This record gives sequence, structure tokens and C-alpha cells, in this order.
Amino acid sequence: MFRIRTRVSVRAVRGVAAAGLALAALTGIAPASATATATGAASAQQDGRAARPASVSGTARISYAFSPEDEIWFTVDALATPYTRRFPGTNAAEGLPTDARGTVHYSHRKADTGKVYSAEAQVDCLSTGGPVATLTAVVTRSDVGNTGERIGLSIYQGSGHGDARLGFSWGVANMDVGADGKPYQPVVGTCMAPAPFAPVLRGGFTVHHTELEAPKTAGR
Repeated sequence: MFRIRTRVSVRAVRGVAAAGLALAALTGIAPASATATATGAASAQQDGRAARPASVSGTARISYAFSPEDEIWFTVDALATPYTRRFPGTNAAEGLPTDARGTVHYSHRKADTGKVYSAEAQVDCLSTGGPVATLTAVVTRSDVGNTGERIGLSIYQGSGHGDARLGFSWGVANMDVGADGKPYQPVVGTCMAPAPFAPVLRGGFTVHHTELEAPKTAGR
């Protein structure tokens, strides 16, 4: 049987001295204040320090409505690396503010057969907004024959009270109709993912939000 080692991270988040608050992660879910995060990022920019890059990390088992008895796990480790994927001759010649790197691993154990299917993917895009993130990754290894395809994930960190959620692009209808009238499955664009529709049952994710960074040549 395929096993995933659950990684639980504990982070202390120090806010304004007057608040005197320290938030600790529980089972991989670290509640965070979007206001404090934005304030900290603004302060870092004002005094010349680089803002900490946006990131998502953690491991969780989710509940999938169409196969509730199956065991499905996701492990995500993504870090923003703005303006590192260049596209010469386009409007994104310097890259995009959502460029990212990292890995995604997911596995699906069928309850009726015990068969486990798994895949790994390399992250290419990450976008965050408070406790929510969307990311995409290109599959590098797969048991189901989708190597080379881009997948999309959405993550809602939650408040630490069992309300974390995750969505994945192949879990709901990703269909369109071509000019010939025939349905087909469109390519997932960078950072495109459905809403986080699946509840987290065990584990969780930490989303660190950072405001988008303008290109260094902006305004020149």
C-alpha cells in the first residue's frame, strides 16, 4: 500500500507588539491574519527589505463527493519566484509575478479494489489572496497516463477549526465544445483552478500571502 508521510509544520506568527499574539499551527494548519500579513509586507517594502515570497505547503487527505470511500491525499510545496519564466517577444518578456516553483504529489486509493494511483508534478504558477491560493503544476510522473499535462489546485487554509478545503481541476467538469460541436477537455492555464470544493479530513495547508510584485522595469 502506498503511504504518504504527513509533514506537520509549526509556525509562530508574531504580530504588532501591542497585540502580543502568537498563532501556532495545528495539524499543519496555521491560521494567519491577512491584515497583519499585508502590513508586514508593506513595512518590509518601506524599509528596503524584500517581502517574503508567497508560498503554500502541507499534506492533507480530502473528501471527494463522487468517491467518498476512497482515500485521496495531496502534498504541496510551492514557492513564488516572480519574473523567472521569461517569454521573449511577448508582453511577459520578463516573466510573470505569479511564476513559481515546487512540487505537488497526490495519490488516490480505491476503496473497492485497494489499488493506489499516484502522480507528481512541478509547480509553474502560484497566486495567493489571504488564506486562499491557486497554483498549477505540470505532471512529470503519473500512473494514469497524463504526464505532461498541467493541473490546477486551489487551497483554502481555513481558520484552524476543520474548515480547510482543496479543489483540483480534474475533479469537476473541465469541458468545452469545439467549433465542430464535439466536447473536449481544454488545457488548464497557469494559475487556473476551480474553487476549493473538497473538505480536508486530516492534515492541512499553510498559505502565506504576499502582494503581487511589479516588474523592476515598470515605469521606465
